[in-house]
Amino acid sequence: MNRIMRKLNILYLAVLLMVFVSCEDYLDINDDPNNPTVTPLSGLMATATIETANNVYDAAGITSYYVQYLSSPNAASATDIHDEVSYNGTWSNLYSVMTDLSDMELLAEETGATEYLGVAKILMALNLGMTVDLWGNVPYEEAFFAETLTPSYNDAEALYEEVFTLLDEGIAALQQDNSTVVIGGDDFFFGGDTEAWIKTASALRARYLLHMSETSAYDPQAVLAAVDNGFTSSEDDAQVISFAAVPQRNPWSQVAINNADLLLGGWISEQLVQAMDGTTYGYVDPRMSYMYGQTDAGEFVGTPNGAGRGDAPEQGARSTLVTDTYYAAETAPLLVITYFEQKFIEAEAALDANNSSRAYDAYLEGIRAHMEKLGIESAEIDAYLVNPEVSVGAADLTQQDIFKEKYIAMYLHPEAWADARRYDYQYEGMTLPANHNPSLNGQFIRRLAYPDSENTRNGSNVPDVSLGDPLWWDE
Repeated sequence: MNRIMRKLNILYLAVLLMVFVSCEDYLDINDDPNNPTVTPLSGLMATATIETANNVYDAAGITSYYVQYLSSPNAASATDIHDEVSYNGTWSNLYSVMTDLSDMELLAEETGATEYLGVAKILMALNLGMTVDLWGNVPYEEAFFAETLTPSYNDAEALYEEVFTLLDEGIAALQQDNSTVVIGGDDFFFGGDTEAWIKTASALRARYLLHMSETSAYDPQAVLAAVDNGFTSSEDDAQVISFAAVPQRNPWSQVAINNADLLLGGWISEQLVQAMDGTTYGYVDPRMSYMYGQTDAGEFVGTPNGAGRGDAPEQGARSTLVTDTYYAAETAPLLVITYFEQKFIEAEAALDANNSSRAYDAYLEGIRAHMEKLGIESAEIDAYLVNPEVSVGAADLTQQDIFKEKYIAMYLHPEAWADARRYDYQYEGMTLPANHNPSLNGQFIRRLAYPDSENTRNGSNVPDVSLGDPLWWDE
């Protein structure tokens, strides 16, 4: 289903929410009929929460090829080989949500709806952070005003400070306890649970602070402080599971269905399969069958990035996304930020802070939480965790151990690309794709090219950068 249809479905759902609100307030004669605030705020909230999750999917649809979760069945496919591609749709979708959030923030401020204000700021921080992590410098201060047709670009490092400010302001607004309008079913993340939003803001703070691990501004203790205020279990996960209510499938499910109908996509990278089937690390990961499908012969076989399906042209000869797995089920959640991600953040920061005991406990808990999320039986989880290659002990835990396990857990999530760049793509067994873009001179891609839409209408402001130029936190 395309993005326009998703928007229409969300608008349809928002109208239903407005009807329910109207019915509940029908006999409230003290409401001012000339000051309708609930309806537009509810519509903006419904759209912003669902479309933010869809933005995570859109970004992952690009970056999953760069980190070799996915591979194109066709040789030398542009994204697969790190060619310059104009992702106009992803750019537009991110800015569409941020424009809605800007409107939601202004309306919430005008009407004293502090709960909506807090969520608007947290979601703005998330969408802005994703945009910066994909492109670097982007328009922000002048981006949401109709009269500004050619907005200037803001510095990416300064925008990270804005992300942290938005998170702080979002938490402060949610803690006021004086909102004129209470969030409810229009919030497709948490149904109006403001404490859950506060935890999410802290988890996001930890994520973006960790991105600075290669800079002089990195403070692992600050990361750990944010973790301490974040999620306490997988019950806190920020995710959207509205697909049973909204007339649309989980988008990864649609990819799997399209592939079965010969609209090829969602083929699994050979690198990922070999990282899990014992080829690379010498032991089998039980999560494979929960994450992607087997071939017709009952095997897990990946497709080499850049090379295409080669001598296995028929469907069923390679592993792909299938709908009876966790991520591609029709009503599967879209994961935005999770407890298991936070535990890996904690593990890395604690190791950097020379707290190996805390790092090791968080590392093991991250693995367990991810496996439990997928529905793996306890006995299989315990067997994996006692494997001496996994259960390395606090004294011997390394950054490589943490990155390896986090790589598996962050499957089909754009945050994996941030990790890969911070880690300089040093995952065991990860090599450049075949037919790799020669302009990158043998280096992995570091950023997206600015979309054609920007070069056409705002070319004088578009930064002059190349795909191999690292972002400010990736120096």
